[in-house]
Amino acid sequence: MSPGAASGSAHRGGDTGDLRARRLRVVLADDHDMVRAGLRSILESFGNVEVVGEAGDGRAALEVIAEQQPHVAMLDITMPELNGIEVTRKLGERWPEIRTLILSVHTDEEHVLEALDAGATGYVQKHADESLLRSALQALRRGERFVGPDVSEEALAARGAPENEQVGGLARLTPRQREVLQLVAEGYTSREIAEKLGLSQKTIESHRRNIRDRLEIGDLAGLVRFAVRTGLVPPDV
Repeated sequence: MSPGAASGSAHRGGDTGDLRARRLRVVLADDHDMVRAGLRSILESFGNVEVVGEAGDGRAALEVIAEQQPHVAMLDITMPELNGIEVTRKLGERWPEIRTLILSVHTDEEHVLEALDAGATGYVQKHADESLLRSALQALRRGERFVGPDVSEEALAARGAPENEQVGGLARLTPRQREVLQLVAEGYTSREIAEKLGLSQKTIESHRRNIRDRLEIGDLAGLVRFAVRTGLVPPDV
């Protein structure tokens, strides 16, 4: 599939957006240790890629990225604490020059569109071979978008549709509400969520009510099922 063009901006610390002659600095974020170990081995075998940090959940990923300022953040979608799409959104707000490559088991239109609309510059399936991963990184070096061949043309064409047609129920929620919903689905209490996010328990309870109203889901079990269906949390949460 032919990737579309995407512009790159100057990297903090003196790096420029043109990475073609540079050693690519990458941060890996996936909640499975063995997956990260395998990816690290593959990436370092390329010779011009350096893995400068790893994280097992989304919040830790943001901390590592803030510290290391990599060229590329390679993120799984389904991670504890903060999923990869929300991490992508936050990177776009804080460090838009950092390129985001989503590496996921999800190939359906909803996940792909949400990742691209969040600002991801690449999307590759986890079962992809090494040559495809190399091609994705080469595209990101050139400042281009890369989407793996398992993603349908229909999914990319639908990107021009209105947001509520693209990603369904999640589009009804604000970024903070999606963040709260993920933590609720992972089993955290309102008090625990308030502590994690630095908010009051009253504010979290208000978010929970608004989430139920916007999604028209009245019970916790329904919210968990919705979070699983949309990829916010894994099925075995």
